[in-house]
Amino acid sequence: MNPIETLGLALGAGFSSGLNLYATIATLGLLQRFGVLHLPPKLQVLSHPWVLGIALALYLLEFFADKIPYLDTAWDAIHTFIRPPAAALLAYAAAGGAAPEWRWGAALMAGGIALTAHGTKASARAAVNASPEPLSNWALSSGEDVLAVWLTWMATAHPLATTIIVAALVALSALLLYHLFRFARRAFQRLLAS
Repeated sequence: MNPIETLGLALGAGFSSGLNLYATIATLGLLQRFGVLHLPPKLQVLSHPWVLGIALALYLLEFFADKIPYLDTAWDAIHTFIRPPAAALLAYAAAGGAAPEWRWGAALMAGGIALTAHGTKASARAAVNASPEPLSNWALSSGEDVLAVWLTWMATAHPLATTIIVAALVALSALLLYHLFRFARRAFQRLLAS
């Protein structure tokens, strides 16, 4: 893989891992398994039947957990310690042929991007859980799954475009997080004032 392909894969897989790690791993593994793409040697293990089976089973578990208000918040809290390190590991492996400093740089960048995506997802979910109807939670969850799979595919097919898309998504995430935290702070201050 050339540096642009490696960067696109690291950033795309990083952001999509922050949304849904298991969908990202399953997508990469299935694309490799069916010959749609050729992953770097250290990531080819993702197409092994055991890895695919575990990723798909965990994806199904997350698919249903994400649809249930408050269970999704608990699931996201646990995955704060899983998604960013796994994204960093994916990026480190994707940059397998690069010098060690570039591999570590890719890992740090992907882990940070995954944490940003995950933080935005978890914060938005906490805000949506305050809504009494379940449709917004289901729609948000389904949209995250579609975005994770699409962005993973984009990272393998169009790495330069993925780099630009991830930069825009990170900027959008930062803006959304800023407004969500301002909203939460105002609500907390009103709660204390009453």
